[in-house]
Amino acid sequence: MNKTRLRKYANLIARMGVNVQKGQEVLISAELDQPEFVKMVVEECYRAGAAKVSVDWSYQPLTRLDVRYCSKKRLSTLDKWQIEKWEWQAENLPCKIYLISEDPDGLAGINQEKYSSAMAARSKIIKPIRSRMENKYQWCIAAVSGKEWAKKIFPGERASAAVEKLWEAILTSSRVDDDPIAAWEAHNANLKKKYEYLNSLGIKELKYKASNGTDLRVGLLDDGLFMAGGEETLGRGVYFNPNIPSEEVFTSPRRGDADGIVYSTKPLAFEGQLIDNFWIKFEGGKAVDVGAEKNESFLRQLIGMDEGAAYLGECALVPYSSPIRESGLLYYNTLFDENAACHLAFGKGFTNLYKDYEKYTEEQLHELGINDSIIHEDFMIGTPDMSITALCADGKEVKIFENGEWAF
Repeated sequence: MNKTRLRKYANLIARMGVNVQKGQEVLISAELDQPEFVKMVVEECYRAGAAKVSVDWSYQPLTRLDVRYCSKKRLSTLDKWQIEKWEWQAENLPCKIYLISEDPDGLAGINQEKYSSAMAARSKIIKPIRSRMENKYQWCIAAVSGKEWAKKIFPGERASAAVEKLWEAILTSSRVDDDPIAAWEAHNANLKKKYEYLNSLGIKELKYKASNGTDLRVGLLDDGLFMAGGEETLGRGVYFNPNIPSEEVFTSPRRGDADGIVYSTKPLAFEGQLIDNFWIKFEGGKAVDVGAEKNESFLRQLIGMDEGAAYLGECALVPYSSPIRESGLLYYNTLFDENAACHLAFGKGFTNLYKDYEKYTEEQLHELGINDSIIHEDFMIGTPDMSITALCADGKEVKIFENGEWAF
């Protein structure tokens, strides 16, 4: 891949993704794929004014060994230094960049119950510390072309050719062209027009219908908001883009207010396993029954991770003509596949999607109806004939989506 274009991408992540401020520290999480690109991101963060940039490397084969040989108790434990690292983050609020490239099948065949329960236990330890950081720091998830991931998407290609094709797909969908910063500024402005219109309607509930059997009603919060593209940190007001790429306009629904059935339209990658061709039935806001052609047991495990895991934390609107869907690729990766279709998410809702959220404690926001959980897992439901109708506070019904596209 052309190094000049990769450098533009690295700059986009540092400047438009996390928007590094002078004197901030930066933590980067990355797999061992493409270390030269990771080096570029580190350098661009320094050029943006970072005081110190650190990289945490991970490697799926090592995770497999941990799951195989560590006891469940040990795997569920955080060492003192790990907790202290989280405490340091809560105090110093560094930018956090997640460069994802892992193999979608990289954890296939592990003891899934052992791994999932251990990760849930670790998440519960981290959760109170992470809650102190909520909405206060910049973060960004972006992608790197990994060999095994590329071969999954392009199985007929040589590894080198597959990696090159995946790089091209990543850069194109991330708007890395002659001037990526300008392209993202225009994209964010376009998304802002859409969510401001939705916020003006006073929507009380959304009704989803599609010919595949989806027939779902989801209630929204009285003072809930739609958001898209970039957002601002609480306190310092630093604007950043948490997802590169991003095509969605989203909100957090009211916990306990969803009824009906919804069918998936793309696989869900959950802890190294693919759950495919599944459906979920909701009653009183909770997923009360599920079915899947592949890995149904993992789907049931997902919604049982904690009390809030079976409730919805997000409703996201993405037109069927999304450039990611029109690429014709199935990425087997939520960052991309969620931006190819309308989707919902189990688990944690977004507290900053409540009007004047800074005036409330996190506990109060959960009491007001924003779901809480240790997980947040997106699953895709968009179809070419999907219809979404909004019921507004004044009693009017407004068509939001028609035939899979924006209706306004």
